[in-house]
Amino acid sequence: QVQLVESGGGLVQPGGSLRLSCAASGSIFRINAMGWYRQALGKQRELVARITSGGSTNYADSVKGRFTISRDNAKNTVYLQMNSLKPEDTAVYYCNTDISLIIRPWVYDHYWGQGTQVTVSS
Repeated sequence: QVQLVESGGGLVQPGGSLRLSCAASGSIFRINAMGWYRQALGKQRELVARITSGGSTNYADSVKGRFTISRDNAKNTVYLQMNSLKPEDTAVYYCNTDISLIIRPWVYDHYWGQGTQVTVSS
């Protein structure tokens, strides 16, 4: 009923930039918070950045000042602009959203994207 399609990952050199996108589609009534998580090999999934429907944001300390999360509500899309990338940013990045469906607009469920690989290496 809901699909999250991510794009924008890839291989980049240290100090470079990438922009991730995540577009939600389906029988959507409303989208609340949207965010990005990442999971490096052998580590637990962690929050990178999150943005509310009102535009309030929060970031992991490790990415503050380098990453910027934004959203386009008309397109049901969330973005993650990643600058000054470091090798330790290498991970699979997952989009996560809180969505209510047309058939039950009072209930919010968490949805995950399929993940996109970001590799920072020279």
